[in-house]
Amino acid sequence: MIGSIADKLPDLCSDPSISRYLRARNWNTVKAGKMLKQTLKWRLEYRPEKIQWEDIAHEAETGKIYRANYFDKYGRVVLIMRPGFQNTNAVSGQIRYLVYCMENAIMNLNPDQEQMIWLVDFQKWNSSSISLKSTRETAHILQNHYPERLGFGILYNPPKIFESFWKMVKPFIEPKTFKKVKFVYSNNPQSQKIMEELFDMDKLECTFGGRNSLGFEYEAYAQRMKEDDNRMSHLITSGCSSPSNQLSIMSESLACDRGSGGNHSVHSDEGGFSSGNEITSSDLDLVDDKIPDQPHDVKDVVNSNTEAAKEMQISNPN
Repeated sequence: MIGSIADKLPDLCSDPSISRYLRARNWNTVKAGKMLKQTLKWRLEYRPEKIQWEDIAHEAETGKIYRANYFDKYGRVVLIMRPGFQNTNAVSGQIRYLVYCMENAIMNLNPDQEQMIWLVDFQKWNSSSISLKSTRETAHILQNHYPERLGFGILYNPPKIFESFWKMVKPFIEPKTFKKVKFVYSNNPQSQKIMEELFDMDKLECTFGGRNSLGFEYEAYAQRMKEDDNRMSHLITSGCSSPSNQLSIMSESLACDRGSGGNHSVHSDEGGFSSGNEITSSDLDLVDDKIPDQPHDVKDVVNSNTEAAKEMQISNPN
């Protein structure tokens, strides 16, 4: 589907990865190829795999997004989001922390899973928490650069006003994603069954109707993330990849192919990268050359249709 670049970026161009892009674009190879090319460009510029805990630690202080230390009953990573605990104003910083959390969640996926669960807790959320700009940018990043990573989204105890906001943001959200999101209320036994079907209630936090009384603890979480950063750094340095870390070393692989000589970029104080190996417009042209708008052949990817269908059944237990 993508030609010779598949040899240089095996994880991004693997069958499971290509299948996700195809599913996201309803198996339209032209649209899927274009989407994949845009992700390549974004990753070359943004370098998400290079974001470290110390770069975003201040964003994480309130636990507005964090990875739970348990999986759902289907073995999927659980990302907990608490928009009412927002502690910063800059959308760019908020998005950077979101990207860090997504990269970390993907690295921690089980080998037989490629999707995750999003649990959205509406404690402290009110109308002042609404930001269309942040919502629009969040939807863009998640849908265009992390396609088919959402198995299920739970909006837990959203206030009445959020239902109106949800209708407002519907144009930003793709129909397929929209259908994966469920409203669950603690005082509604029927909707509460969704939680029992998805989670071990002994592990699930009390906030979501479970029996686990432990909440977010910043210091313990920081230690977990630092350990994960070390694992990520080792993967990048060694040039190795794993089934559950399908995108993390893409940028590094392409940089090595361009003859970077091992002089990797480093973070600047502003959160970008200093000028050792800055990505230039010619580098992005290289991506255009290697990934045409019209994919060459679909026969290389149709073999994954059956497996993809099985995966989608697993990912939607309802």
